Amino acid sequence: MKIILCMKQVPLKDSLLKITADGRWIDEASVQFEINESDHYGLEAALRLKEQHGGEVIVVSIGPVRAKQSIQQALAKGADRAIHVTHDQPIMDPLLAAQLLAAVIKPESPDLILTGLQSDDTGFGQTGVVLAELLGLPHASLVMEIQVLDQQLKIKRELESGWFQYIELPRPAVLTIQSGLATIRYATIKGIMAAKKKPQQEISAASLGVDLAQGPVKFHKLYMPVKTKKTQILTGAAKEVARQLAEKLKNEAKVI
Repeated sequence: MKIILCMKQVPLKDSLLKITADGRWIDEASVQFEINESDHYGLEAALRLKEQHGGEVIVVSIGPVRAKQSIQQALAKGADRAIHVTHDQPIMDPLLAAQLLAAVIKPESPDLILTGLQSDDTGFGQTGVVLAELLGLPHASLVMEIQVLDQQLKIKRELESGWFQYIELPRPAVLTIQSGLATIRYATIKGIMAAKKKPQQEISAASLGVDLAQGPVKFHKLYMPVKTKKTQILTGAAKEVARQLAEKLKNEAKVI
């Protein structure tokens, strides 16, 4: 099987975020980056399928030079090669991201395409769905389990309220992977050393025939939530605390 994993590099979850002067995005110079969580689970799913059925896993990632760090991690864990679509500016629009991915993926003619359910930064959850439409392929989202049955895929999807759905799709197909699909493996020393020799192809986003300036989704303003409430701790004897509480409920909250 030829499996393609679409992988995004996102800000580290516990980073202290600062907003740029124009208010359109975060100051990327002030944060560290990591592999998007659900993409990490997508990588694990791809590697397990390769171990079961043979073939190769190809990582495709869009981003600036720093994305090479995450690509190297994926190769160290077992991916066979990588395609790095180089672009210095953040891609905010799911359609634009899907168009770039489709342009790179289509010539590869893969048997299966995996993406994370959504990215941890913008959280649209649309790129995988749009990618499937652009490629004219069947699609399933919120995937928790994948079985390969000849030219069919048996999929377990997570629904609301603890329900699951089992469906079958023909190959090739696009699947968006839910976090928690399987335990994520660590890269071994042997894998880290081997990754240095694995092929990494660079393709400029500007060379793919996609209009990089015309995405329909635009970020107008990014801002920190304004605190509208605060917590007060009342101390003292029980009667004094009760008196303070009653006073605040009457004069400040105006509920009594």
